[in-house]
Amino acid sequence: MLFWFIAIAVTAIACAALFYAAGQHAVNAAVPELDDANSHFRLVLAGIDADVAAGKLGEPEAIAARGELAREILRLKAEAGRATATPHGLGQAPLLAGLAGVAVLALGLYAVLGSPDLPSQPLAGRSDAAAQQIDLETAIARIEAQLTANPDDLRGWTVIAPAYLEMGRYADAARAYRRMMELGEPTADLQTSLAEALMLGADGAGSAEAMDLLRAAAASDPNHVLSRLYIAAELTRAGDYPAAAEAWQAALALSKGDEPWLPAAQQGLAVAQNGGVAPANAQESEMIGQMVGGLAERLDTQGGSIEEWTQLVRAYLVLDDTGSAQAAYDDAVAAYPQAFDRGDLDTLALGAGLTLNGAQP
Repeated sequence: MLFWFIAIAVTAIACAALFYAAGQHAVNAAVPELDDANSHFRLVLAGIDADVAAGKLGEPEAIAARGELAREILRLKAEAGRATATPHGLGQAPLLAGLAGVAVLALGLYAVLGSPDLPSQPLAGRSDAAAQQIDLETAIARIEAQLTANPDDLRGWTVIAPAYLEMGRYADAARAYRRMMELGEPTADLQTSLAEALMLGADGAGSAEAMDLLRAAAASDPNHVLSRLYIAAELTRAGDYPAAAEAWQAALALSKGDEPWLPAAQQGLAVAQNGGVAPANAQESEMIGQMVGGLAERLDTQGGSIEEWTQLVRAYLVLDDTGSAQAAYDDAVAAYPQAFDRGDLDTLALGAGLTLNGAQP
């Protein structure tokens, strides 16, 4: 018994150290990269205004320069949005699950294969086989042989299921979790683990069975956070943003305020509430608004390409200005009445819920 107390304590300390080391820490980071870009764009914009005041640039050239600057900051914003809105961005929750899986696997394998009650032996007297480290695949093969002989060994399935998941053998992991549910109680944790194996096996394509399992897990345990996080992430991935926002809110309602997954869940909620687009902060909104104004004025007076109209509509959507986006779309339709000419603009408008006024096929 003393051995197991020591083993569990050492495992817990090692997992805590790994969790801390893998956490998000800001080291010598004074200003975010995007803030540096914003400062640069402010300087460029101020330089344009100064050149206009000094008579070095005419107003048409200044408007064109502001438009180019707006396209550049929107491109950076779009890249930042894609980086923060990934369906699997669950913060450190997967890290916690992975560390727990490794700990359970290590202790479980030793419980199955080890012999803590044997007396110690001198190093010279130990056999070469006992001195060699058992690799994971060999250990898995032994457990598989034991399970073939005794398929009702719940402890063996409990050990091998997370090992399959760690090795990327998702179909085998799903089979193991199903067997665990047959032999024991289908708890919320087991249902969520099986759903995770199914979603990973689907390689981003989604799984209807996984969603059913996650919903069953959330219904069976009102305080089960991980199942709700997976539900929200899958709904966001599928583009069902109203339902995703409700799911993120349900998960956040269970937070105590210091969980490692909290920032990712808050970001997921913001993305879902903004129609799948990461919202801009106040400073970015001000800068984009100034530069988009120049682009809108030029398109209104001089016209422009369909790509520029699409850029203007997208910019208004990023700024969460649906009214201006609708007006810009209507002006673009007036300039390009044939749907064939509008390319991605109609797709963007439909995805954002805009009304296709006057659009012709």
